[in-house]
Amino acid sequence: MGMVGGSLEAFIGGVHRIAAAIDGQIELAAGAFSSNPEKSKSTGRTLYLPDSRVYGSYEEMIHAEKALPADQRIDFVSIVTPNHLHYGPARLALENGFHVICDKPMTISLKQAEELEELVARTGLVFALTHNYTGYPMVKQAKAMISAGAIGKLRKIIVEYPQGWLAGRLEDTSKQAAWRTDPAQSGAGGGLGDIGTHAENLTEYITGSQIAELCADLTIFVEGRPLDDDGNILVRFANGAKGILHYSQIANGEENSLTIRVYGETGGLEWKQMEPNSLIHKTNGTYRVLRTNWGELYPAATAHARIPAGHPEGFLEAFANIYRNFAYAVRAHQEGKPRDPLYDFPTVQDGVRGLRFINAALASAETETKWTRL
Repeated sequence: MGMVGGSLEAFIGGVHRIAAAIDGQIELAAGAFSSNPEKSKSTGRTLYLPDSRVYGSYEEMIHAEKALPADQRIDFVSIVTPNHLHYGPARLALENGFHVICDKPMTISLKQAEELEELVARTGLVFALTHNYTGYPMVKQAKAMISAGAIGKLRKIIVEYPQGWLAGRLEDTSKQAAWRTDPAQSGAGGGLGDIGTHAENLTEYITGSQIAELCADLTIFVEGRPLDDDGNILVRFANGAKGILHYSQIANGEENSLTIRVYGETGGLEWKQMEPNSLIHKTNGTYRVLRTNWGELYPAATAHARIPAGHPEGFLEAFANIYRNFAYAVRAHQEGKPRDPLYDFPTVQDGVRGLRFINAALASAETETKWTRL
C-alpha cells in the first residue's frame, strides 16, 4: 500500500493504517503523507518507512513507484485526504496501473465521479470506497435477511445519523472541523457529504434498492458556517418503499448515533452503530435480538465476524473488513480469477451514487418543486 495523506496529526489516516494492518494482508510500503514534504518525511520516519519510499507529493510517489520492478512497487494507493484531494491521486493512480481505495465522498463533483467510474471500467482495476459501516457483520446479516425475504416486501426505511460535535463554531480551532465546513475542500455538501452520504449508502446497501426521488430540507444552524450542518430528507425508493433520512452535526450531546430501521410486510429490522453486535428482528408477535457470531447467521455475517461471541467488534474491525475484502479482490485480479461476492465492499459505482445523492439533495433544498430525481 502507498498512502496519500494521513500525516500523524490526521485522525482518519491512522484509522486506515490500523484497518489495513489487522489481517496481515496489507503492508504499508510507501506514502505521500502530506502536501508539506517535511511533514511527509517526518510521518514516514515515525512509521519506520525508508526515506526512499516517502514522497513529497502523490505525483512523485505514483511515478517513482511505477518505475520500480513489479515485485517491489506498491500494488495500490490508499487516499485519505480531504475531499477535494480525492480525484487527482485516484485518477493518476488508475492511469498508471494502480488499484485504489479511497475515503468518501469519492470526489467533490459528479463529473469527477463519473470520470473515475469510466476509468475503472476501462482499466479493469479494483476500486473501493470506504463506506466502512457496510463492513459490520450484522449489517451484512440484515442485508442477507432482506434479500432472502425474511421481512417481506419493503415498505418503510428510516435512517438517521445525528452527531453533536459541530453544535458550536469548532472550525475556528479544529483542523478537522475547518476543512469539513469549507466548500473548497469539502465540496458543496457539508454534513450532507460527510455523514449524509453514509446514511444514503447504508440504506441502499442493506435494502438492495436505490433511492429514486427525494425531497430535502437542509439547514445551516451555526451562524457564519457556509455549508449545511443539518438535513431532513424524504425519500422514495425504486422498489416502491418510502423513507426518511435525516442527519445532523448540531444535535447536542450525540456521538455517532447512526441507526437504521427497515420495515416490511411481515417484519422489521433495526441496527445501531453504537450497539453494532446486535440486530433486532421484530414482528407483531415476536422480538428477537441476533448477535454477532452467535447462533444461525447468514454466511455474509459470519465471514465478517472475527472473534467469539460476546467480545465487542466495532469500528476498526468493520473498517478492516473493507480493506481485507479489497485485498482479496486485488489478489484475484492479479491471479486472473473472479472475485468472491461474499467478500464485498463499496465500489466506484457507490461513489457515483453518493455524488448524485448530494446533487439531488442540494437541488431539492433550493427549489419549491421539492421532489427531485437522482
